[in-house]
Amino acid sequence: MKTKSIYVCAQCGSSFPKWSGQCGECGAWNCLVEEVQKAATRGNRGLEHASKVVALADVEAEFEVRFSTGMSELNRVLGTGLVTGSVVLIGGDPGIGKSTLLLQALCAISNGSANQKQKFSVLYVTGEESLQQVSLRAKRLGLNSSDLKVLADTHIETIVEACHFDSPRVIVIDSIQTMYTDQSTSSPGSVSQVRESAALLVQFAKQHDIAVFIVGHVTREGTIAGPRILEHMVDTVLYFEGNQGGRFRILRAVKNRFGAVNELGVFAMTDRGLKEVNNPSAIFLSREETAIPGSIVMATWEGTRPLLVEVQALVDKSYLANPRRVAVGLEQNRLSILLAVMHRHAGIATYDQDIFVNVVGGVKIVETAVDLPILMSVLSSMKNKPLPSDWIVFGEVGLAGEIRPVPGGVDRIKEAAQHGFKRAIVPFANAPKKPLKDLEVVPVKNINEAIQAMREG
Repeated sequence: MKTKSIYVCAQCGSSFPKWSGQCGECGAWNCLVEEVQKAATRGNRGLEHASKVVALADVEAEFEVRFSTGMSELNRVLGTGLVTGSVVLIGGDPGIGKSTLLLQALCAISNGSANQKQKFSVLYVTGEESLQQVSLRAKRLGLNSSDLKVLADTHIETIVEACHFDSPRVIVIDSIQTMYTDQSTSSPGSVSQVRESAALLVQFAKQHDIAVFIVGHVTREGTIAGPRILEHMVDTVLYFEGNQGGRFRILRAVKNRFGAVNELGVFAMTDRGLKEVNNPSAIFLSREETAIPGSIVMATWEGTRPLLVEVQALVDKSYLANPRRVAVGLEQNRLSILLAVMHRHAGIATYDQDIFVNVVGGVKIVETAVDLPILMSVLSSMKNKPLPSDWIVFGEVGLAGEIRPVPGGVDRIKEAAQHGFKRAIVPFANAPKKPLKDLEVVPVKNINEAIQAMREG
């Protein structure tokens, strides 16, 4: 059979006849990988019967298309449950707990402990571990795996044939980098194999209304390995984050066709597997008895719920020509803009200071409600004046120095009141119409009023 070499971009999946340093489609550098491709044969192209054209009015839609996974935090990230026929891509560092999470969810679905009216048939496909290893993990976690079916295989066509025979409701593919299909002649793990294998799984899931979890490896930069087109093919993309040496894990949705984006699910890793954290605000707050300079608590909004996190700043005299600006869990360009606004409208200069800002607990905040907490924590560190530990702050800062409202302001304030906070500095438009019991709300219109409220406190 005639073969030829092509070069495939590991970022976007585009193919080229010759190697070059930069991809001509997406512009990425040093990303072209050589693959040996045989002449395509069309004899085994279709795994499924040909789809039929039908009228949309004739399609019978189920009233309830979601079902529980048995884990409330996973349900929250997915959008109140797993959608029938959806394809979920989950990535994370090796050993972070991806297989453990999915094994716990499948066992809950299979034995009927996921608040379902009936038990569902599920299938766990492992391409990296043996069946004995999966069984030992289930026993170590104390899971009821009597109704869980497993398959150790890496051939997509064989997996699809097994699913035709068993008709599972949920499938886990662990992992997509180990799978291969006859539609591509490249080696397993290559760009072409990952793309073709994922395409066949998506097609199979849509045609048979089977929910599929696909586990993906991550690159050194922390993104899911494989071509970017892989994330466009699936319905939901989840990232499992956290320090392997730490106890807590964060499951974040970065794409979801059936729910809110940037939703968070928090878990604690124990010797019995992952345990759900129903009150994540408590784990992100130190709430030390003695207040420290540069620390302030803010109310952020993650998906469908408010979350209280601590923002810390450290300001120190710089001996460099260009002072350092370091932001962890925040956008660094946003920090530079806020420092310029503070200089222009409040007369506080930081051109000779190194500034380090960090969000405690490894949380990443992308919304603008963190603007006012950043400024107040920087001022607290500069003046070496600690802010009371029972204060809560949030608000967007405009280029003109105004404090702009943010969505869900009242819900953020109520969340702070439930955790015992006594004073809230918030945008004027987010102030509740009725005063709250045991919580003083201080509405501010610009950064000067916020600084004045800080000094009076």
